Amino acid sequence: MATVKTAKKKVKRYYEEQGEDQTPGDNVDGTDTQTESPKNVPHLPTEQRLGQNREKRDPTKPKSKFISGAKDPFPGSVSVPANHLLKYERARKSKVGTKYSPYVQHRLNNQENDVQTALGQAARHDVLLPEEEGFLEGDENQDTCTITQEDIAEVIDITSGSKHFNLNLNQFGPYRINYTRNGRQLLLAGQRGHVASLEWQSKKLTCEMNVMETINDVNWLHTHTMYAVAQRRWLYIYDSQGVELHCIKKFNDVLRMEFLPYHFLLATCSSTGFLQYLDVSVGKEIAATCVKSGRLNVMCQNPSNAIIHLGHHNGTVSLWSPSMKEPLVKMLCHRGAVRALSVDKTGMYMASSGLDRKLTIFDLRTYRPLTSCLLPLGAGFLCHSQKGLLAAGTGDIVQVYKDTHLIRPCSPYMCLKVKAPIHGLQFCPFEDVLGIGHGGGFTSMIVPGAGEANFDAMECNPYETKKQRQEWEVKALLEKIQPELITLDPTQLGEVDAITMEQKHKEKVERLGFDPLEKTPFVPRHKLKGRSSSGNLLKRKKKVAHEEQREHIKKSIEVRKKQEKEKSSEGIISRAEQSALDRFKK
Repeated sequence: MATVKTAKKKVKRYYEEQGEDQTPGDNVDGTDTQTESPKNVPHLPTEQRLGQNREKRDPTKPKSKFISGAKDPFPGSVSVPANHLLKYERARKSKVGTKYSPYVQHRLNNQENDVQTALGQAARHDVLLPEEEGFLEGDENQDTCTITQEDIAEVIDITSGSKHFNLNLNQFGPYRINYTRNGRQLLLAGQRGHVASLEWQSKKLTCEMNVMETINDVNWLHTHTMYAVAQRRWLYIYDSQGVELHCIKKFNDVLRMEFLPYHFLLATCSSTGFLQYLDVSVGKEIAATCVKSGRLNVMCQNPSNAIIHLGHHNGTVSLWSPSMKEPLVKMLCHRGAVRALSVDKTGMYMASSGLDRKLTIFDLRTYRPLTSCLLPLGAGFLCHSQKGLLAAGTGDIVQVYKDTHLIRPCSPYMCLKVKAPIHGLQFCPFEDVLGIGHGGGFTSMIVPGAGEANFDAMECNPYETKKQRQEWEVKALLEKIQPELITLDPTQLGEVDAITMEQKHKEKVERLGFDPLEKTPFVPRHKLKGRSSSGNLLKRKKKVAHEEQREHIKKSIEVRKKQEKEKSSEGIISRAEQSALDRFKK
C-alpha cells in the first residue's frame, strides 16, 4: 500500500499576514483589486521587500537629532542670569582694536570666547552645589547680638555644637592664633614662648613645646607640615613635630607676618621699620624695603592681588609690592595712629581702626571711605570672613558686623565677651567659626553664615589625604607666581603696554638711523617684453598714488563722526540736522 506524503505547511511572513487581514478585492485606497496567490508573487530580494513596506521620508523635512523623532521644546544652551556671571568674573573683557594684526585679533577673540564659555559653565553648575550659607535670624523685636553661644549650641546638632569651646591657658598668654587654608589645623602661640598645633575639630594635639623666648607672631606656611614663628630676636621655621628647620637671622625683630600662598612668599614687618619678603620654596630673601615710618606692628594682605597693607603711627596706610621700593598707594585714614587693618576676600573693601576710635570701611577701587562709625573703646583687631562678615575686637569683647560696606555698622550681628583682653582674631575657612586668642587662652565662637558653604577640592580640600596633599604641593610649586607679577591691577598682565612699545620703537630708530616700519615709496617692478615702458610705469604708479590720501580721508571721517556723537550726547545738533527754523528757538 502506497504512503501519501502530506505537504509541509508554508511559514507565513509578516508582509503576507498584513495582506490577509484585508478583505479580498479591497485595497487600502478603497479600489477593487484582484489579489494574487503567494505562488504568483514574484521572488524579490529581502532588501527590496522590506523597502516596499517602509514609508519614504520627506526630503523637505529636517532630520531629527533624536531617534524617536521628538523635537527639543527649548533649543540652545540654558540662559544664565547676569548676576550669576558676575560672581565668577575675574577680569574685564579684552578690547580688540584695529591696531593689532588679523592673526592677533583672531587669537584674542578665541581666548575671550573660551573665557566666556568657562564663565557660563561655572555659573550653570551653581545648582549642583549641595550646601547654602545661613545667617542667624531673631524673632520679632529681638536683636541677634543678645543670643548667646549656649543658646546656639543647644539648638544645633551635636557635631556643630562641639565647635564652641574654651581652652584655659592662663600661664603663657596672651595668644596669637592662625588657621591653615583648609581650616583643619590650628596654631597657638603664647607671648611667653608656648607653641601648640592641633586638629581643632577632633581636639587632637599634634605638637607642643616652649621656645623659652618671647613670641610676637606665628603663621602657617603652604601646608600644615611647616610653620614660622617670629621670636624675640630672629625668625624660626619649625615642622609639624616641633623640630627646628631653619633660623633666619636676616629677619630680626619681626612683629607681624603674612603668607602669600600663590607666590610662596612670607612677608614680615619688624620693629626696625623694614618690610621683608622670604621665598620659602628656595629659602632666599627676595626683597627688603625700609619703609621709613618707624615701628611696624599693623599689617595685612589683600587676598585678590597679594598687595601688603601697612598701618603707621601718623594715621596713614601704605600699599607695597616686592618689586617696588616706594609705596604704590599712600592714603590718610585716621587722625591718630592706625591700630588694625583687614581686607575682604574680593579685595574691594578695607576696614581700618585707629586711636581716634573710628571704624572706617574704604573702597579700594576709589580709595574713598564708604561708611564709618565710632566705637566706645576702638577696635584693636579686625578680621573679615569668607562671606564678608567683619569681626572687631575691642578690649575683651568681640563684635561681629554684617554688610559693613552697604550700611553704617551701628548694631553688631553677634557679640561675645571673653575672659581677658583679645590678642588675635581669625575666621576659620569653610566653617562658621571665629577663633579668638586672648590672655586667658583660646575661645572658639560659632558665627552662623561666616564660612563658605561649598569648597573647591582642587584649591583647598578640608578632607585631603596625605597623597593628595603631596600632589597638590608639587602642582603648586610648578604653578608658583613670580613676585615681579604682584601689581595693584592683576588684569593688566594680559594686556599690551602700548607706551613701552612706542618707547622701544623710538630707541630702535635712534639705534639704526632709520625707521624699519616706515612705508617706502612705491617702485614698480621691472617687467620684460616692453611691459616696463614709461606709460605702463606711470599707470601702475597712479593705481597706488591715492592710497595714502584715502587713509587720511578715512581717519578724518572717523574723527568727525566721533565729534558728532559727542555733540549729540551733549544735546548739540549738528549743522546737517539743523533746519531753517532752528534759529528762532530760544
